[in-house]
Amino acid sequence: MNKIAADLDIPGLSPRRLTPQDLELICRHRQAMFLDAGKDLSALQVMTEHFHPWLRERLEDGRYYGFALMDAEQSVASIGLMSIDWPPHPSHPTQDQRGYVLNVYVEPAYRRRGLASALMKLAEAEFSQRGLGFAVLHATEAGKPLYQGLGWAATSEMAKQGFL
Repeated sequence: MNKIAADLDIPGLSPRRLTPQDLELICRHRQAMFLDAGKDLSALQVMTEHFHPWLRERLEDGRYYGFALMDAEQSVASIGLMSIDWPPHPSHPTQDQRGYVLNVYVEPAYRRRGLASALMKLAEAEFSQRGLGFAVLHATEAGKPLYQGLGWAATSEMAKQGFL
């Protein structure tokens, strides 16, 4: 990761890989990310209660990975990544997996410094290293310009809930 870190323009901050010890940090960042997007705090608390054990298992076995940006010993931004099973697709006709970006979060005091872009560059390099040539993410309205500026394009995905 030293070469990747050297390529990032993040003076005073250093990237590190997420570990199982980051469970609480990731849960806190995820809840704050959705709160910033206008979601209801009580619903987010229920989500986090269920996300916690889900994440613990995946951090421990490596299915959830990613990076944190550190200011000394304090994590000021983080990004989650997954390699997800997906059938060969026109966007990746020879691969049965795609990358997935989730839980991109920058602490408010550190925003507008290019940290989210730096995290995305780390993510793209990690996907490349893992042999994944295609990745997806779900963007908030605030995040869309950032991702578009990095070459990410909107897709035709649709969603429906309420089957229970």
